[in-house]
Amino acid sequence: MSDEKDNLTIGKKLHDARVAKGYTLDDLQKNTKIQKRYLIAIEDNDFDALPGDFYVRAFVKQYADSVGLDGSELLSQFDTKLPDTEDPEYVDRVNDDNPETRSAQRKVEERNDKLRRYIPIISVSVVVLIILIAIWVAAARSTRNTAKTQIETSKVSVSGDKSSSSKASSSKKAKTTKKAKGITFKKVTASGSNLTYRVTGTSGTTPLKISVTGSGSAWTSVSADGTSLWQASLTSGNSHTISLPSSTNTVTINTGNAEATRITVGGKKLTLAAPLNGGSTQVRVVTLQFGKSSSSASTSSSSSSATTGASTTSSTTGTTGTTGTSSTTGTDTTGNTNATTGSTGTNNNTGTTNGY
Repeated sequence: MSDEKDNLTIGKKLHDARVAKGYTLDDLQKNTKIQKRYLIAIEDNDFDALPGDFYVRAFVKQYADSVGLDGSELLSQFDTKLPDTEDPEYVDRVNDDNPETRSAQRKVEERNDKLRRYIPIISVSVVVLIILIAIWVAAARSTRNTAKTQIETSKVSVSGDKSSSSKASSSKKAKTTKKAKGITFKKVTASGSNLTYRVTGTSGTTPLKISVTGSGSAWTSVSADGTSLWQASLTSGNSHTISLPSSTNTVTINTGNAEATRITVGGKKLTLAAPLNGGSTQVRVVTLQFGKSSSSASTSSSSSSATTGASTTSSTTGTTGTTGTSSTTGTDTTGNTNATTGSTGTNNNTGTTNGY
């Protein structure tokens, strides 16, 4: 009974001292950093509820010091009534430093609690950041691939356009070259500065191009089948193209500066022969015949010659078994012989006359 009374006395003594100080259990818990349930167990002398024998003496001493009692003296007074430890000096040292130690430990625990509270937030933030980075990388890669595809498509398109254009140009050039190769020039007559060429190998509308090379300028006139098509003076480096209909028979080209004038028919250049009998190399008349017969060529040649020289024409008309012969000598002279009866008559005329 005496032991029980003493045990009750230590708890009651601490309780009375706390009440005398005006502290509540919450106030004491805040001051000592000892959990409230352990303070209640000490006041009820229920030392088995404490974490261990070591903490009984430590908590009792800290409780006593907080309510104004001498903790060491209280432990000595109730030494036989409290659980013993193997190292009392260690207990005393721990009890002396306990408030600071527990305060530091509590700060560490609070810091750990904060870290534990922030861990889910940090984890979620990291996951969201990783997802955003992955989306950005995927978008950038997709944009880069799209741009690369567009560039390659553009290259293919441009290459295809160039190839098509090149093929079209090559085809056009090939056709022009083939057409030009098929055209031939054959000199029919030549008199002084005048030339007549027969042109073969043309088909459809034929381009006749007059261009001026070298320096200076050149005057040129072009007529087809007696109709004037174009006449002008071109300066060096300029040209003019005339489209000749497929029905064109004869084209006459008069040039005032033949040495600087270039004539091209259907893409093929006409190289003029040198003048004859001291003819001019500067002023020349070029006649082009397109697929005409030899008789027409002779007629054209005769007509051309009539402008510069002499001509002789004979015509004979017979009525009844009559043969007429006419011989004319002179400039632009025509002789006619008519036979009216069944005899042979000869009529020689010499002089300058006009006849049909």
